[in-house]
Amino acid sequence: MSSTEFVPPHNGLVARNMGKTYGSITVLRGVNVEIRPGECVALLGENGAGKSTLSSIIAGLTHSDAGGQMWWKGRPYNPRTPGDALQAGIGLIHQEMRLLPHLTIAENVFVGRLLMKNGRIDMDTMVERAQEQLHRLGLNVSARTKVSSLSVAAQQQVEIAKALTLNATMLILDEPTAALGEEETDRLFEQVKRLKAEGVSFIYVSHRLAEIARICDRIEVLRDGRLVASHASAQLERNLLVRDMVGRNVDRLFPEIPTPPADAPVALSVRKLTAVDGRFKNLSFDVRRGEVLGFAGISGAGRTEAMRAIAGVDPIASGEIVIDGKNVRPKSPIDVIRKGLVMVPDDRKALGVVLSHSIAENIAYSNADLVGAGGWIWPKKRDSFAQELIRKLTVKGVPEQSAGSLSGGNQQKVVIAKWIARNPNVIILDEPTRGVDVGARAQIYEVIAELAREGMAVIVVSSDLDEVLGLSHRVIVLARGEVRGELKRGAATSQNVMDLAVH
Repeated sequence: MSSTEFVPPHNGLVARNMGKTYGSITVLRGVNVEIRPGECVALLGENGAGKSTLSSIIAGLTHSDAGGQMWWKGRPYNPRTPGDALQAGIGLIHQEMRLLPHLTIAENVFVGRLLMKNGRIDMDTMVERAQEQLHRLGLNVSARTKVSSLSVAAQQQVEIAKALTLNATMLILDEPTAALGEEETDRLFEQVKRLKAEGVSFIYVSHRLAEIARICDRIEVLRDGRLVASHASAQLERNLLVRDMVGRNVDRLFPEIPTPPADAPVALSVRKLTAVDGRFKNLSFDVRRGEVLGFAGISGAGRTEAMRAIAGVDPIASGEIVIDGKNVRPKSPIDVIRKGLVMVPDDRKALGVVLSHSIAENIAYSNADLVGAGGWIWPKKRDSFAQELIRKLTVKGVPEQSAGSLSGGNQQKVVIAKWIARNPNVIILDEPTRGVDVGARAQIYEVIAELAREGMAVIVVSSDLDEVLGLSHRVIVLARGEVRGELKRGAATSQNVMDLAVH
């Protein structure tokens, strides 16, 4: 069928027979999708299902190689570059931030299309227009602020503000709320609804099924590069969508974690911990062996900053950290690691793994003393060490495989693997399933449960409130850097947590 013989049924996007092959591997095969003006269509599937490939074809980052064709606004559409797609009115917001940290927010928003006046860059107008979008998203910072000083959540909002200045009529949102709290997510959804009413279309890629029910009109499900289900409504049972995505039932997303005995020893005690920059203050709590302690709060509450300080990454102004009864005044992360506390950071690609290096190398970087001696690493021991952890955490990969070739879920398992290999007494997991599909998420939850069963003290920090509630024996709620309350499992409901978070 040629493009001249086909009359598109509407002025939105129509894609037929989308396909993509890399060498001998087919990642997308015969996929047909339509997105009408003013609707939000969810694109679901596990990591590696083909969602990103399809999004990249639509956004001009790559091209269908199976004779596929697209139509946009009633005309043949074949973008060769992202610039072509942007000029046509289609923008992609990536899951991983593509910002330039040494530039200001305004410069990032207008990078590649700087506004000019009288032959010079019109910085004042760029700041003004960027500030308007930040205000619409509820981000209360100056557009002259350098991106490097922003939190991960704030950087994600800058990405969204950048797209909103394009006046695009279709936006592809790839995990846009992964770094956002409840309040920021609500603001984003309000903006999406307003833009939909103006005729803007959305492709929404997310692993958060509750979000999809809130914001999307229809659902398309990919599995192993094929379109396996199309649903005319987003109001569907969770189990049905999970079965569509993974090809099987995931009966129990959150595993059973036995409550530790009341006399279980305290593994970590924190007293009146205060940050140098004031992002958290007078933070006090205990966590026992075998316990999962959750931390909740809206973005900017100080959760990540507090965990980084406890892990020795950032300095503290005052307070006390006691690990297994021993007072620790960390000068660096290595001080804390040697005392038996490790941390899985919130940004795995920037802080957790070296993407261009192998799984075995990534694991060895945190365990050089266990796979070598005298500054030398023994390759055979390194690889066998990695293979055992790959087996234990069911990583879909081999020791010599690069971390960058893994799905998000398997990358996260590698980060967890390299730290639990040290047999710590306390592990902090900051956003443990950010950007991870539902199948891999269930596996990571089982890993967390097993660590607790083995007697490890586990701290879970997450923007996903269901995750915190589903895993934790207790939940501590932070707001503006202070503890607003502590809830035991039975009393920890979404309503109670949010009441404290916005108090």
